[in-house]
Amino acid sequence: MSTKKIILFSILGIVLLFGGYVAYIIATTKNHSPAGTASLSQGGLDVSLTYSRPFKKGRLVFGPEAEGALQPYGKYWRLGANEATEITFSKAVKFAGKPVAAGQYVIYAVPGESTWTFGLNTELGRWGYAEVDHGKDVLTVEVPSTTLPEIVEQLTLDFTGQDSVLFLNMKWDQTHVAVPIEAGE
Repeated sequence: MSTKKIILFSILGIVLLFGGYVAYIIATTKNHSPAGTASLSQGGLDVSLTYSRPFKKGRLVFGPEAEGALQPYGKYWRLGANEATEITFSKAVKFAGKPVAAGQYVIYAVPGESTWTFGLNTELGRWGYAEVDHGKDVLTVEVPSTTLPEIVEQLTLDFTGQDSVLFLNMKWDQTHVAVPIEAGE
């Protein structure tokens, strides 16, 4: 066999091994952060979201970057793992008091020590850590966070209803954030 063929087969073998490794990682990533959904219908408004649910696994989830936090304060977070978290409103709403048209949006967060920033963005179908194009943000809002008395091992997003207001709840580790959502006018 010629040297060129040996080099070609070696390169082909390396490419196939690397491709198989990448395929394996992609195929098993959902095992580490399984898909989750949440929805609620109240007063003619249907709200739903899809996200991936990572586990705490003994790590510091939210905190200073210098302390090795999984999600440092002040840094963009896709509000889950794998694909970006997406939220859908069946009709216009007020998201933490700001108007939003009916439709589907990427929802992201920037955690803080006592307040969090949430954003809605039109750049759908995103995967991975990269930040959204903030030029496509529909809005950003700030909401307070609270400390939970017990640890929540797996990221949980859900909706609760109270009279005419829904709340999008984010609970993970010992952090809880509730974003109010009201039917728009």
